[in-house]
Amino acid sequence: MPNLPAAVVRPRTTAQVAQVAAACNAARVPLTVSGGRSGVSGGAVPVLGGVVLDTTELSGVEEVDAVSGLVTVRAGTFGPDLDDQLAPYGLRVGHYPQSFAISTVGGWVAARGAGQFSTRYGKIDDMVAGLEVVLADGRTVRVGGAPAAADGPDLASLFIGSEGTLGIVTSATLRAHPVPDHEARAAWRFASFADGIAACRDAVRHGATPAVLRLYDATETARSHGGDGVACILLVLDEGDAGIVGATMDLVARSASRHGAEPGDDARVAAWLEHRNDTSALQALSRRGYVVDTMEVAAPWARLPDVYRDVVTALREVPGCIAASAHLSHSYLDGACLYFSFAAKDDRPVDAMYRELWDAGQRAALAAGSNLAHHHGIGLNRARFMDDALGGGIGVLRALKAALDPEGILNPGTLGLGRVVWP
Repeated sequence: MPNLPAAVVRPRTTAQVAQVAAACNAARVPLTVSGGRSGVSGGAVPVLGGVVLDTTELSGVEEVDAVSGLVTVRAGTFGPDLDDQLAPYGLRVGHYPQSFAISTVGGWVAARGAGQFSTRYGKIDDMVAGLEVVLADGRTVRVGGAPAAADGPDLASLFIGSEGTLGIVTSATLRAHPVPDHEARAAWRFASFADGIAACRDAVRHGATPAVLRLYDATETARSHGGDGVACILLVLDEGDAGIVGATMDLVARSASRHGAEPGDDARVAAWLEHRNDTSALQALSRRGYVVDTMEVAAPWARLPDVYRDVVTALREVPGCIAASAHLSHSYLDGACLYFSFAAKDDRPVDAMYRELWDAGQRAALAAGSNLAHHHGIGLNRARFMDDALGGGIGVLRALKAALDPEGILNPGTLGLGRVVWP
């Protein structure tokens, strides 16, 4: 069971972070890094107690290079604060996860997150130009920083998605974009989820990268977008230069038409924008004793229909499951993310039912050809699937952990790494 930490520290400088890390390393005390604590996979849970390092005092934009479009920001900066501090420069990063208001830059980097406008701006991986990182023994290193470098492996990528297990991100240099001056919206109705997937693939493969390209299955369309339980809705939003936005929306329209879509009510986009971060319905079910959660994976376009079918089927076969559905939320040249929602309730203990639902859904997804996670990270919840997901690659990850954190102090248990018996 997780333990309460013996101490919580809130450093205000990188030097203080280094001092804390060095002290914990010397004493072999677990050190769990924590930011906004908005994660849903348990990556910031101090499973072995020890010390929690709260990064939220490491906040604020340090430098803006408006000519190059680069901003250096401290790891504990929350999303709205980053936007506010970049506004005078006419810039923004474009990373808007559902947790935007309660998550930090360091958390985005640590969990390899994706924002809701990622089809236009990319995931956080695409935004990071460089990082400042404190290693387990207190050494501070700076990695990346130059565009399109070829001076060996990309060392910054070692820490993007490492969830605090390989080092503590204290600041990040991010690529920023001009604040857009034009926007367009559209909605399309499809006879099936498979037709909608095919249209999204068609559009992206032909070069369309609208900021938002979200396809909902019939269940979620009926629940959240006024559907009839049969049709599936695609919401499209793009922003930026008027010429590029116009061409993008035309490409999406042609792709939708090629796959039998009918125009929908684009007011649905406005409704989604207004309510996209509202989780009150899920919270209400949880308070009534239901197991409610979401699971997101990504897969190549060719495998997405099978992943969708197999995961929904596997979840619905778990005793007590009352709902399982999905939407396509982030698209790329070679594939897309499927975001599953599920709810269940019966007489079994909640934790047993929760684990059974996750085992069923996650193993079905992996078997059908998806990855383990798209943007929620691994944390403690998905750690048990890491060997199956990475195969022989898990040995490389463990070797990196042993080299960078030989005492195993950083976020033990996260990513399935560092479960040490402490003296």
